[in-house]
Amino acid sequence: MDEGTIAVLTAPLFVFLIFVAPIWLILHYRSKKQVSQGLSAEEHASLQNLAEQAEKMSERIETLEAILDSEAPEWRNRA
Repeated sequence: MDEGTIAVLTAPLFVFLIFVAPIWLILHYRSKKQVSQGLSAEEHASLQNLAEQAEKMSERIETLEAILDSEAPEWRNRA
């Protein structure tokens, strides 16, 4: 390889190592830190809301199944 080719190959490498790699590492570990901190207050409230909706849905399904059991006892065997 001649000196021109080496310069063409090393210049992007130096730019990467000096500018891109440090920024990449900082952003990577910052995101890891945020993930390890857990849920934010907004995310916790949303999760709580979803859990309440799931509980209501479960109660409705149980009620519907009880109605079907009393009105059509063989409904479970049809599927």
